[in-house]
Amino acid sequence: MTTRRTGLREQKKQATREALRAAALRLALERGPDNVRVDDIAEAAGVSPRTYNNYFSSREQAIVAAVTSEREARVAAAVAGRPGGVGLADAVVEAIVDQYTASDAPGQDALLLITTRPALRDAFIDTTTAIEHPLTEAIAERLGDGDPHIARVLAASVAAAVRVALEQWLQTAFSSSTASGLVVPSGSLPDLLHATLAPLRPALDAAEQRALRHRQR
Repeated sequence: MTTRRTGLREQKKQATREALRAAALRLALERGPDNVRVDDIAEAAGVSPRTYNNYFSSREQAIVAAVTSEREARVAAAVAGRPGGVGLADAVVEAIVDQYTASDAPGQDALLLITTRPALRDAFIDTTTAIEHPLTEAIAERLGDGDPHIARVLAASVAAAVRVALEQWLQTAFSSSTASGLVVPSGSLPDLLHATLAPLRPALDAAEQRALRHRQR
């Protein structure tokens, strides 16, 4: 019975989180993010502002979460789900590129909203830190027993590489005809991800080889 109650509680929390994300993005698209208050999002989702604060610390975080929801879990699951014959470096890079360029990626309206608002753009880039913990577990599972710091360092490095790629992708381009800055996606995101993750391939390969030697002893 306790397990069932816990499961129902988690389902309710997930539903609330999804309702808040959806309401935040919808209101931001309708009114513009500067005209949306936390109270507005909470009311639209049917919860109190206090409940809202249990899930998100700002309106920007909620708006961005509607675009990036559960991405970190999908990345980790993709790494863990790669066949054993796929090397760790390939597994990580493929998982990152696939999940950040998936067909269900944000639509142009949501992307334009994020890229043209500095606060939203910063919040979007900051979501890369959420990759670290689940990716650490996925890498550690693939490596097996060994130095517990290796998986964490590798996962943190991957998160940093993804951040660099996103910053480059969303770099500011100034229009020659206006005084205001216009932020536009720059370059191919898959290419940028491959480029920023490339320096980590040797470290991922070395960690995998080290784990293999450890298991063969």
